Amino acid sequence: MIFRTTPSRAARSALRKVRTTAALRPLRHRLDPERVEEIPFCASDGVRLGLTRVGTGDPTRPAVLLLHGHTASADMFLLPETRNLVDVLLDDGYEPWLLDWRGSSRLPYNETGRRYTYDDVALYDIPEAVSYVRERIGDRPLFVVAHCIGSLTLSLSMAAGLVPSLAGVVSQGVFLTPKLAGRTSLRMSVAGELLKTRIDHIPVDFRKVGLWSKYTPLFALASHKAICPDPTCQILHHSAWGTGASLFVHENLAEATHDRLADLLGPAPLWILPHLRRIELARSVVRWHDTDHRYRALPPNALDAADRIDTPVLLISGSENGLWLDSQKLCHDVLAHRQPQLDVSYSEIPGYGHLDTFLGRGAAVDVFGHILEFLGDRR
Repeated sequence: MIFRTTPSRAARSALRKVRTTAALRPLRHRLDPERVEEIPFCASDGVRLGLTRVGTGDPTRPAVLLLHGHTASADMFLLPETRNLVDVLLDDGYEPWLLDWRGSSRLPYNETGRRYTYDDVALYDIPEAVSYVRERIGDRPLFVVAHCIGSLTLSLSMAAGLVPSLAGVVSQGVFLTPKLAGRTSLRMSVAGELLKTRIDHIPVDFRKVGLWSKYTPLFALASHKAICPDPTCQILHHSAWGTGASLFVHENLAEATHDRLADLLGPAPLWILPHLRRIELARSVVRWHDTDHRYRALPPNALDAADRIDTPVLLISGSENGLWLDSQKLCHDVLAHRQPQLDVSYSEIPGYGHLDTFLGRGAAVDVFGHILEFLGDRR
């Protein structure tokens, strides 16, 4: 394991500033800045979010809204060091839109500020972003490509009927039927109980927490039997924030992407674990708030309300997904049995894990073709 020196006073001050303001961290990309429109966007409950449009100069292109996973951000679709999903969509005649919902690492809410559940993302963030994009694009088709928790919360929005008549949805990793390994589920429960009185989030960047911190034992545990010497890689690839799962196939990442993992993925909040645990135990996306009338628009169980989904859905997953296992195949099989009228298909990507389906250096060749084929058949 490699330990790095404690950050300087200036670095600590900068870190405090990021954690205590709602300012969005700048996106990192290689696009012409004049084409990138950063849109001031707040959810109706007052939480500041991020919404970005990549302009094309062509008002007839179908739009594609991209949803990142929890603790990731829109950066995962814009990797400057490789051919990324936005590049591929632009070249194939689409207009990309990117939502940084409240779980984004570009925002401070995983560390400070108002706490939330996935109900808030499904009720406010995603439907309101879809509504805004539709106002801007008129009657052009609108697709959604969603990853991990972005996809899971989208499924709850869809089952609630809050995002009707999308042209198509591509879901990566997990959708309506979350399934974790028994070891991961157990660690999530035990860690949540043992650590909740000491910490409220698990960081990924050891350089920012330093050697002498309360997080050091977590990094030490993640380093056990890890092949890669980088602490951030250990806590993500080898441990998935301490759950014992793996977030990607290591050799699928370009060196430049591997070196900036701490920029692409942020701290994981422990206070979200009760909702995630309830979802995992139910093997379905379930509502957290049972008595708060503000969330009555969401179904108690999204799988039970799946007949409200009126959109073609492509479920994709890497064959080596070490986090959600075969959740997507399970979802396809369950929906084929319970809701055979739905247009749902499944594609498995050989040799890929979870995050590397978007971050992998070969994703443009191995993964994005599945997405483009699905979108092209429905544009």
